[in-house]
Amino acid sequence: MSRIKFMNIHVDNLTTVETLEKISYLIENTRQSYAVTPNVDHIVRLENDNEFLEIYRNANLVLTDGQPLIWISKLYGTPIKEKISGSDLFPKVCKMAAEKGYTMFFLGAAEGVADTAARKLTEKFPGLIVTGTHSPKMGFENRAEEVQNIIGIVKKHSPDILIVGLGAPKQEKFIYRYREELNVPVSLALGASLDFEAGNIKRAPKWMCKFGLEWFYRLCKEPKRLFKRYIIDDMCILKLAWKYRK
Repeated sequence: MSRIKFMNIHVDNLTTVETLEKISYLIENTRQSYAVTPNVDHIVRLENDNEFLEIYRNANLVLTDGQPLIWISKLYGTPIKEKISGSDLFPKVCKMAAEKGYTMFFLGAAEGVADTAARKLTEKFPGLIVTGTHSPKMGFENRAEEVQNIIGIVKKHSPDILIVGLGAPKQEKFIYRYREELNVPVSLALGASLDFEAGNIKRAPKWMCKFGLEWFYRLCKEPKRLFKRYIIDDMCILKLAWKYRK
């Protein structure tokens, strides 16, 4: 079994190669499944959000996205093999889809961003089929008619893989609440990945990602939006790391 207990969740202790193999297996053998990518912010949120915790408990894939979590796992003596961030996984999934003929749909980001990401990725990976994209309006999740409209759009395109980039925990809750209606073999909640691929937001340099400083890079880029999350809320990870020690 690849799944191990880690802090307040269970994670799939996989390499990137093993993850791609599992995604391919899910596409070919399940009617509907979904993956989540826990980072420090998610671990903190899970302490007080019961629906979010339920989503994690029922996820088909739980992939560790955050160098600090890798470090904590090593301190616990149960090291997680590899950090698998959604933004690193996304292009690799696109490459696999192009090679195996899986179709994709991109849902999320601001108007035009998903379209740009689709264009760039299909140029990068010949054979990739992005059957459609959609950028929901702000607050769509509170309007039943708009939610049903989005579900209808996705179902019309009938993708093998649904990429949802709405930010956490909105994207995970959307996938979980409507997974049966969406009826997609694999749905991936991948945050800002569409923005990164479109070039709308620049990712941190690789050396910063390696040393767990991607959060600092993003904070410098968007201090007003991210200060509370990174400097106040996410510091709770230190208390939680102590709480869940063996």
